[in-house]
Amino acid sequence: MSVGEIGGQRRKVLVVEDERAIADAVAARLRAEGFIVDTAYDGLAAVTTFRAARPDLVVLDIMLPGIDGLEVCRRIQAERPVPVIMLTARDDETDLLVGLAVGADDYLTKPFSMRELAARVHAVLRRMEKLAQSVPDGPPPITIGDLEINRAERRIRRAGVEVHLTPTEFDLLVQLAARPRTVLPRERLLADVWGWADASGTRTVDSHIKALRRKLGPDLIRTVHGIGYALEAPTS
Repeated sequence: MSVGEIGGQRRKVLVVEDERAIADAVAARLRAEGFIVDTAYDGLAAVTTFRAARPDLVVLDIMLPGIDGLEVCRRIQAERPVPVIMLTARDDETDLLVGLAVGADDYLTKPFSMRELAARVHAVLRRMEKLAQSVPDGPPPITIGDLEINRAERRIRRAGVEVHLTPTEFDLLVQLAARPRTVLPRERLLADVWGWADASGTRTVDSHIKALRRKLGPDLIRTVHGIGYALEAPTS
C-alpha cells in the first residue's frame, strides 16, 4: 500500500496557497507521499476546485486574494465536512482560534518543514479513517458533572446544551475526560490525539485547549504550568 493510501485507496488533497512557489512545493511533496493533489491559488478558485475534486483533506492558507482562508473554510465545511490544516504567516493566536472555530483541525505557522506538513496530513487522515470505522454500539458515554460525552455518536452536551466540536477537539476532550483530574502532559496528548512521536507541536495542544475553553467554559480544563492539562469535574 502506498503511504498516501488508506483502505487501499489513494487519498486526495487540495492545496490552497497564493504563493505559487510554496503551493507547488507542498503539492510536489504530497505527490511524492502518494497523494493525488489539486492546487488553487485564491479563495474563490479554492471553493470551485473543492466542489469538483472532492478532496479528503485541504491544506489551506489563511491569507488569500478574493476571499480569505477563514471564509473558504466556512464555505467548504458548510457543503461537506472535511479535515483542514490551516497555514498562517503570522503567529497570531486570534487567527488560530478563529481558524479552529470555523472547522480547521490543525495549523502550521510559516515557515514550516515539508516533513512536518506531510506528517500532519498523514496523522489527520489516520484519525478520520478511525472515525469512519467506528461502530454505533461503541464505547459507553462519559458523564462528569454537567458534561456529557457520547462517544458512539460523537456528541457533546454541557448543562443539557449541545456543543459543536471539531473532530480533533472532540478527541482531545475524550482523552482528558477518560482520566478526570489527572494531569496529562502536552507530549502525551500530542501522541494520543495527533499521533505525533515528538513534542514539536505542543503549541497545537495549547491552541485546541483554548478553543475548548471558549466553547465549553473556562472552568472545565485546568492548566498545570510547565506540564499539561487536567479535566476538572464541572458544576451541575
